[in-house]
Amino acid sequence: MQFITVPGYTNSGPQHWQTLLEQKYPQIIRVQQQDWECPARQAWIDGITATLAPLTGEVMLIGHSCGAVAITQWAAHSSAMNNAGLNIKGALLVAPADVDAPDALEAIRVQRPLSLAPLPFPSMLVASDNDEHLSLTRANQLATAWGSELIIIRGGGHLHSAAGYGEWPLCEVLINQLSGNQLQPV
Repeated sequence: MQFITVPGYTNSGPQHWQTLLEQKYPQIIRVQQQDWECPARQAWIDGITATLAPLTGEVMLIGHSCGAVAITQWAAHSSAMNNAGLNIKGALLVAPADVDAPDALEAIRVQRPLSLAPLPFPSMLVASDNDEHLSLTRANQLATAWGSELIIIRGGGHLHSAAGYGEWPLCEVLINQLSGNQLQPV
């Protein structure tokens, strides 16, 4: 099984949980976007498509913030799911940014609108009760729309390195649970 991380706006830095996962597990690869400072909707869908194009077999997607949003937009895109050799086992959607919110950062508004289409694979939406980029009300709405299991973290902020989410054992547990596969460390 391949595990694919999909970072958000500005990419995931060296102390971010996605980066640390990639360093720990050789079967995790990162989607590369042409412009990490501009999460333009179609460009980021295309980045996911390009990363997945050469792959076959089972894949698990692991998104954070605008990367989680891009996963949902990719899944709703009519031609995105056409790789017959892929079996998307699931998606872990951590702190998807509410790009549609009136107070969303100007730089991420280019990713509008959020997809509200049900995901065609199992998913978990992990949200915090004090995320400045996603209210709990909106997290509940998105989880319902996407058909995602909702997991609430108390006091986790945006669940990124600035909020103390570097090594994050719960993330590994959720990945293993959702994928039905054990991550294998280096």
